[in-house]
Amino acid sequence: MISVAQQVIAIRDLGRQDYVPLWQAMQRFTDSRTETTCDEIWFTEHPPVFTLGLNASEEHLLAPGDIPVVQIDRGGQVTFHGPGQLMIYPLLDLRRSAMGVRTLVTALEQSVVDLAAEFDIVAASRADAPGVYVAGEKLASVGLRIRRGCSFHGMALNVDIDLEPFSRINPCGYRELAMTDLKRLGINTDLDEAGPRLLPHFLRHLGFSDAELVRKGGGLAAATRD
Repeated sequence: MISVAQQVIAIRDLGRQDYVPLWQAMQRFTDSRTETTCDEIWFTEHPPVFTLGLNASEEHLLAPGDIPVVQIDRGGQVTFHGPGQLMIYPLLDLRRSAMGVRTLVTALEQSVVDLAAEFDIVAASRADAPGVYVAGEKLASVGLRIRRGCSFHGMALNVDIDLEPFSRINPCGYRELAMTDLKRLGINTDLDEAGPRLLPHFLRHLGFSDAELVRKGGGLAAATRD
C-alpha cells in the first residue's frame, strides 16, 4: 500500500534567497524529516555565489573577485549561482520510494531536455559529466547530496543569467567548458515561466501525474503517483 507521504509532493516557489540560509534550511528539513514527511521540491534563485563541492579542488577557482565562495556538502566541483538561474532542489525520501540516485539525476536532466524540446532545441545529458548540454555548451548543472536516504541540493538551470562569472572558474572542474542559457538559445522566458514549464516534465519522470497539481499551504502539491 502506498502511503499518503508517497502520494503527495509539495512544490514551493521561494523567490530569491541567500544561498547559505537556504542550504541550512535544506539540511534541517532533511535531518528532521520522518517516514511520514511528504517530499518537497523547492524552486528558487540566488544572489551571486560560487559553491565548492565536498571534494572540490580550489585550483578550479581561478579569480572569484568580489563574489563570495562557499564550501558546501554536495558532490561535484565548483559552480556559480546567480540571478536568472533557476534552482531546483528535490527534497525526496529516495529510500521510501525505492528510487536510486541515478534515477533522480536522470529525471532532473531529462526534464531540461524535454523543456528544450518544446522550443525545438536539441539538448542531451552526458554519461561522463552530469548536466545538460546543447552543442557542447552546458545549460544545466546537477549536484546532489544523499543523507539518511534522502536527497537535497539539486539542479541549476541557466535561464537568463550573466555568464561572465563562469569565466572566473573551471565550471564543474572542466577547463574551458562553455556555458549557455535559454535566452542565448533563443528561448525568451524568465524564471516565473521556466519553473512551471519544467515542473510537469520533472514530476512525470519521478512517476507523478502532472495532471494532479493542486494548491496546498503556500505551495503546490502533486497528489497522485502513477
